[in-house]
Amino acid sequence: MTVRSGGGFRAIFYSLKKGREAGGYWKFFKAMRSRNTCKTCALGMGGQKGGMVNEKGSFPEVCKKSMQAMVSDMQPGIEPTFWKNTSIEQLQKLSPRELEYLGRLLHPIRYRAGATHFETITWEEAFDSIVAKLNSLSPDETFWYFSGRSSNEAGFVLQLLARVYGTNNVNNCSFYCHQASGVGLQTSVGSGTATIDLNDLEKADLVFLIGGNPASNHPRLMSSLVHVRRHGGKIIVINPAKETGLVNFRIPSDPISLLKGSKIASHYTMPHIGGDLALLWGIAKVLRDRDQIKIDFLKKHCRGEEDFLSRIDELSWEEIESKSGVARDEIETLAEMYAASERTVFAWTMGITHHAHGVENVQAIANLAMCRGMVGRPGAGLMPIRGHSNVQGIGSVGVTPKLKQQIFDSLQTKFNVILPTTPGLDTLSCMEAAAEGSVKAAFCLGGNLYGSNPDANFANRALSNLDMNVMMSTTMNTGHVHGLADETIILPVLARDEEPESTTQESMFNYVRLSDGGPRRLPGPRSEVQVIATLGQRLLPNAEGIDWDQMQHTETIRQWIGGVVPGYEKIQAIGTTKEEFHIGGRIYHEPSFGTEDGRAVMHAHTLPPLKGTSDDELRLMTVRSEGQFNTVVYEEEDVYRNQERRDIILMHPDDLTRLCLTHDQRVRVENETGHMDSILARGYENIRPGNALMYYPECNVLVARYADPQSKTPAFKGVVVKVKAMPTN
Repeated sequence: MTVRSGGGFRAIFYSLKKGREAGGYWKFFKAMRSRNTCKTCALGMGGQKGGMVNEKGSFPEVCKKSMQAMVSDMQPGIEPTFWKNTSIEQLQKLSPRELEYLGRLLHPIRYRAGATHFETITWEEAFDSIVAKLNSLSPDETFWYFSGRSSNEAGFVLQLLARVYGTNNVNNCSFYCHQASGVGLQTSVGSGTATIDLNDLEKADLVFLIGGNPASNHPRLMSSLVHVRRHGGKIIVINPAKETGLVNFRIPSDPISLLKGSKIASHYTMPHIGGDLALLWGIAKVLRDRDQIKIDFLKKHCRGEEDFLSRIDELSWEEIESKSGVARDEIETLAEMYAASERTVFAWTMGITHHAHGVENVQAIANLAMCRGMVGRPGAGLMPIRGHSNVQGIGSVGVTPKLKQQIFDSLQTKFNVILPTTPGLDTLSCMEAAAEGSVKAAFCLGGNLYGSNPDANFANRALSNLDMNVMMSTTMNTGHVHGLADETIILPVLARDEEPESTTQESMFNYVRLSDGGPRRLPGPRSEVQVIATLGQRLLPNAEGIDWDQMQHTETIRQWIGGVVPGYEKIQAIGTTKEEFHIGGRIYHEPSFGTEDGRAVMHAHTLPPLKGTSDDELRLMTVRSEGQFNTVVYEEEDVYRNQERRDIILMHPDDLTRLCLTHDQRVRVENETGHMDSILARGYENIRPGNALMYYPECNVLVARYADPQSKTPAFKGVVVKVKAMPTN
């Protein structure tokens, strides 16, 4: 049966299924309602108001992603006999979903070069091996990678350990997702995060949703979008694919929406993949031609406005239309809707950042907001829709190659630690250094570094070239069985709601929430903070200024964070007051920005050529399915796109005809980076002709390592491919 709306009764039935899988509805409900921040996206649900509650206190707010993550953490453990009976070769044949559902990791496991199986080892053996290797290397022969699923406390203490050890090769998963947002916003308004809070979003009378699919990836955001529509607001969706949940969504917790459905998009525009920058400049050109740019605002509150306006005047409509794939009259319609708005929010995800010009895309969005004075006021502003639940917090507490100067200075003056001053490497540079042999060991706090990398064949070679790779995880993923280092160690850790002490996380709205933790479900896994502090104690027992025994406690770490991270001062008392808070200096309700002079910065850009225009080419973007969160695949089917499998390429039926293919024909998808064989080519009406979709991370084999020079973010959404029929044998 064709799915024509997101959410709905199907989501309710799915929640009942997950409750049974978790061991009973009441058990599952208690886990979901515990006072812990949601484990999936960065909307920041839960915390001290209990699970399924948003920052405004609205209940119930729940989605499939949060349930999937919870049920995964409630699985039984993997017994030692499994590792004896299951070879590495067998594990490598498992899909991401099959690996996820093997169960919870209970024991440290190790692979050594030449072995056919993982072996279980003791924690003592694991620490001894890790410390011995790190002591044998120079610090810059290592890199330290952080997932956005961990706590502020774990992230802070591990980056501190890495720096005191002597390296700034400290990086996080945002380099492969929203780093372009951070750089683009920092260079535009002086802060790399959202300029609004949740209330501002719901007060808006117009929302631009650009290059994202929150119906699949951030479902609870749909409640806010429905709120905007119900109060007379409009939503402009800009996306090369027409996503079912962005057309109509049925919110399960809202009886009216559940029964009747809620219209989401007021207007849906479908540029070519990579055409966003030209489209954004086109909207600005319409405003300029119609004298609808607020010149007084630009002169008073911005810098660079003269170059920006001159660039608009230079652009021709022929260039804008050809490079965006959007006709002038369509762009004029968007500009008219914007000009009529009093409170506009611009929201975007990785359809904007995953390009070789991702930072310029974000700067262009900021330019457009400034044109109408829609940043620096209530109910309007800029909103990157972040992925992982604490990816923003991990960055805030210092998980970047170069520490912000204030954090660097405060750590040295207040806590007397000695920090390195060498330039650190970003994530992709660390991978390239591993391939070259100049980096020999990696330490990963969660995540799936192999699965999140562009050019999967290269990622496999690079990680396989390491002497050692240590990964802290709750469950298995493809990064544990592919790209194996000479010595690969996987350390089992507790989930957020099992931590023995409270931890904190930061939402995409700059809101810090407190998670209470809770009882462990299984014997064996350890607290992330305790594992890191124990490693610090053994590796750097005499580190100046650091008492590793005290660093076993999250309360101690919060004193450090509040003492050095600007805006985080209230975190020092959160363990006792339980008072969650917005970080100071980030939400702009007045047009005074975080730059040196308090003025926003406008940017002029050269529009890049549209790629993939040859007769035998398609522009491809990698996408997540509705049954997936980042690299974790919970379900093989993609319900909202009406697909039951993942080994497919979705293209418009006109492109099937153009390429002399038929629906469900086996094809090779190829480019200069790699190829994939025996993929099903499927006609898909909801994609703009000339463009195509494939599922991430499987199709990363096709994604080149070329990255945006400003953010070092690879172009997962700008892949040019050729599709050819497989030989019939």
